Amino acid sequence: MPKRSRGQICLLLLLLLCAPVVKAEVQPNFVFIIADDMTFRDIGCYGGQAHTPHIDHLATEGMKFTQCFQAAPMCSPTRHNIYTGLYPVKSGAYPNHTFAKPGTQSIAHYLKPLGYRVALSGKKHISPKTVFPFEYSGKKNNPDMAVIDQLFANSSSSNSPFCLFACSNEPHSPWNKGDASRYPPAKIKLPSYIVDTPLVRDYFSRYLAEITYFDDQVGQILRLLDKHHLSQNTMVMVVSEQGNGFPFAKWTCYGNGLQSAMIVRWPGKVKPASTTDAMVEYVDIAPTFVDAAGGDLDPALDGTSFLPVLKGKTNHHKNFTYGIMTTRGIINGSDQYAIRTVRDKQYRLIWNLNYNAEFSNICMNTDYYRSMVQAGKAGDAKAKSLVEKYKTRPEFELYDCDADPLEMNNLAEDLKYKEVKQRLNQRLKTWMKEQGDQGIETERDAILRQGKFKGLTRREAMKRFRIKGRKK
Repeated sequence: MPKRSRGQICLLLLLLLCAPVVKAEVQPNFVFIIADDMTFRDIGCYGGQAHTPHIDHLATEGMKFTQCFQAAPMCSPTRHNIYTGLYPVKSGAYPNHTFAKPGTQSIAHYLKPLGYRVALSGKKHISPKTVFPFEYSGKKNNPDMAVIDQLFANSSSSNSPFCLFACSNEPHSPWNKGDASRYPPAKIKLPSYIVDTPLVRDYFSRYLAEITYFDDQVGQILRLLDKHHLSQNTMVMVVSEQGNGFPFAKWTCYGNGLQSAMIVRWPGKVKPASTTDAMVEYVDIAPTFVDAAGGDLDPALDGTSFLPVLKGKTNHHKNFTYGIMTTRGIINGSDQYAIRTVRDKQYRLIWNLNYNAEFSNICMNTDYYRSMVQAGKAGDAKAKSLVEKYKTRPEFELYDCDADPLEMNNLAEDLKYKEVKQRLNQRLKTWMKEQGDQGIETERDAILRQGKFKGLTRREAMKRFRIKGRKK
């Protein structure tokens, strides 16, 4: 054994003494707060007219994402998408009121072995429980603040990590919560893609009020974190879900249906009052949480961690985002109106596979939508044009999202954009093939992926589906 100098021995002893001080990074807690049917553009810090002081203040303490997207403009597939890290067709959860394939892994399976309690309080809309073994709670599809208070208290006293999904039911219709007097119908601004009628203004006022009601729920949860001294070691993520129930948002693959707000606060890790244009998707949330918790990422996931974006190491995450809409099985939905979309940094391509059919959904059963139709019949040319655009669409739609953020000017037949259309169409078809998405055939089988038809053969499901349709 070679002799060591006195200096080498002292250095070795110093290193040994310091070694116990070097500890693994403390695991963060996660609080994920999601709205229900809220268009991101209506939030205050995204330029909207809704009064959202708690969300706006959170944005000053964290990072605001300007390019966050989800893979389906409906509640159930969206939530499966978030918790599994898989796109809708691959997980099997692509129509509404759906369920994941047996054996699918969720965020609970990834975080629990790392020592986390994984809880969901509020709206569920996911199935089966074997795929989503959360600690469930909630009141009328909203988070139970008393249960959340207790979860935070237990975590604080035991010094153990948790992941909470606080799932609100607001501002989902019927828009009967909040103080609508803050938003006088005559003074609010309607998006240019919505027909302006007195009835529409009344409903939109109530919708804005319910956004403020949701914002108060966000504030309550943030105060509970402060109460239990958990804010410093908790990543808080607030998202808006798909767009609202008015035309050209929910149930569509336009940006107003698929783009989402995302604000992330994580003291010491995320720079306050920062903004990123990195393109991320809901499918990336689960792997990001697992990565931040120190776990190994499942290579079978469709999503990838955007932890480097949160830590300010990059302003880029992915080059394309994807979306899927299936109307089969939704309330008052077209029997088949398959929609697929891909978007890069600038352009969105939409493929309406059953474009010869007429698009329909529950929105068209409302009195405010009927007031739009009536306005068109009474001679309002813009109203007539918007109603027709909503019901009937060409096979392809192409939008320049920089020049036309509301996606109103279809460029698909403009020869100047032929290369863009071809490039995105090829990318979309490649993604569909990777997902096992056969387009129209996948649309036909959508009812087999809904809970009320679970376990039936295709023939049995179709028989029951047609009988139900005749009774409507």
